[in-house]
Parts: sequence; structure tokens; C-alpha cells
Amino acid sequence: MRARAGGDARTTALFAFVAAVSLGALVAALVSQHVYDMQPCPWCVLQRLVFVAIFAFALLGLAWRGAAGSRVAGTFALLLAFAGIAAALWQQLVAAKSESCNLTLADRIVGATTLDRLLPDVFEARASCADAAVSLLGVPYAYWAAACFAVCAIALLRILRLVDQRTIVDLA
Repeated sequence: MRARAGGDARTTALFAFVAAVSLGALVAALVSQHVYDMQPCPWCVLQRLVFVAIFAFALLGLAWRGAAGSRVAGTFALLLAFAGIAAALWQQLVAAKSESCNLTLADRIVGATTLDRLLPDVFEARASCADAAVSLLGVPYAYWAAACFAVCAIALLRILRLVDQRTIVDLA
């Protein structure tokens, strides 16, 4: 793997890893929906949107060479990963106990993007939060999503640390 101009192979590998994790989580959600008929609730759909945004910032980090690009892409993706963790925990600990999760913050955010109308097979909520509370290997899907967001956050923190270390070395 070639080192990035103004960066290094570790940063490139970490951005690629974040892109793969976020894309993998999205693909798993879509397979669960379209193959196993596990319909998403508004909080599920919001988490999909966050994974797409993290994926986009990871690609930006791969394309925008140098410390500034890594710092900008890494920071925004990290903030999104933290938001994703919060959304997943809210879904599991609060929304899943509610029969209706219509007109929640998740509904409003996804509705404001109009993605639920543009790409309904991906971004349309089709179940209540209680109905969407399912498990894989005994672990609720929301916790799997939170784990994917946490893995992304750890990798993104490492990227930002590497960028800071390179900046300090470059200044010396």
C-alpha cells in the first residue's frame, strides 16, 4: 500500500476500514430487510442514514490527501459515529419499549432529507420500534449497530491521533 501524500498508509487503511464497516452495516440492514423481511423502524432508518454519511466521509478522507483532509473527514465521521451510538442506544433502551415511534426525532430527520420518498426501499420506515426490536445471535440489532458505530469511532480517533502526531513531527 502506497503512503498518502502528507499522510501515511495507516491513515489510508483506517479510512478504508471505516468505509468497509459502515458499508457492511448498511448491507446487513438491507439484507435483513429484503431477504429476511425484518422491516425497519424510524430509528433503524436514521442509523442507516448515519452509516451512509460515515461511509461518505471515509471516502472523502481517502480522496482528500493530507492532514487537513484527514482531520476534516475524520472529525465529521467521528461526530456521526457518536450520534449513531446515541441513536442505537435510544432505539434499544427507549423507543423499542414504545408501540409507536411515529413523529419522533428520527422520523423528522429522515423525513427532512426526503430520502424516505426518493429511496423508499432503503430509507422508508415500515415498522414500529417495538416490532423492529429483533435480535441476532441473542443480541438486539440496535446493539450490533452501536458496536459498529463504536468500532468506527475507535478507528476515527486513531486517525485523528495519527494526524496530530504527524503535525507535531512536521512542526519540529
